[in-house]
Amino acid sequence: MAKPRDEDWYRTPLYYDIVFAGDEPREAQFLEALVERHAIGGGRKPRSKLRVLEPACGSGRLVAELARRGHLVTGFDLSADMLAFARERLDKAGLKARLFEARMEEFEAGERFDLAHCLVCTFKYLLDERSARANLEQVARALRPGGLYAIGIHLTQYEDRRRSRERWVARRGGTAVTCNIQGWPADRRTRLEDVRSRLRVVERGRVKTSETCWKFRAYDHTQFMRLVRSVPELELAAAYDFGYDIDRPRSLPDDQLDTVYVLRRRVGPARPR
Repeated sequence: MAKPRDEDWYRTPLYYDIVFAGDEPREAQFLEALVERHAIGGGRKPRSKLRVLEPACGSGRLVAELARRGHLVTGFDLSADMLAFARERLDKAGLKARLFEARMEEFEAGERFDLAHCLVCTFKYLLDERSARANLEQVARALRPGGLYAIGIHLTQYEDRRRSRERWVARRGGTAVTCNIQGWPADRRTRLEDVRSRLRVVERGRVKTSETCWKFRAYDHTQFMRLVRSVPELELAAAYDFGYDIDRPRSLPDDQLDTVYVLRRRVGPARPR
């Protein structure tokens, strides 16, 4: 079997989207419910029109779903290929949203939002404390007082030295994609973990394989909360797991690793550092 070619899978947004699409209605409903339950002021009424910001919006799955629900959505991403795919998706669906190219730690949204969200571990692409804090600070400035930032993150158990493996198989039209993701144990000193994705794509009878390797920044609960406390404008409002059940909040710390931290922009003066 031929060795998979090295390729940034963000340059093939269709295949990426095929693998991860399908859960948007449940995710969007959960995000709406977060605002209703945990925001202070603003758009807390059910079915109200929200101003939503998505850092690292990727192929635009949730940008389109939230726009379809009538919300005013802004998204940004570093990948021009992903943004082009997202714009085409919006155009085909007759939907409107504002998209622009920017880094997660260096952006100017230009308005105030009720909600920001960064799910499926994307926050872990910020590989050092300075970059991660910069993202939180930038988002805090973009939120109205009482607004929320939902961050989905897979926490690390440093003592677990096993490799992690996940596999997805999905199809859209005549294209079938198999995705295998493998993660190596995090280095406790550097707080970095190696991750590899391998795609096998069958399209019009032809088989293509590709491989993408990258690093994630590791967090346990204590490390993540230390980061949050370094940004006085934010406070922890609630926590959930990746089941996105609004009626099942969690009391942290616990034994669950897949965590959605719901941060809230403080109302009134920020807590002193």
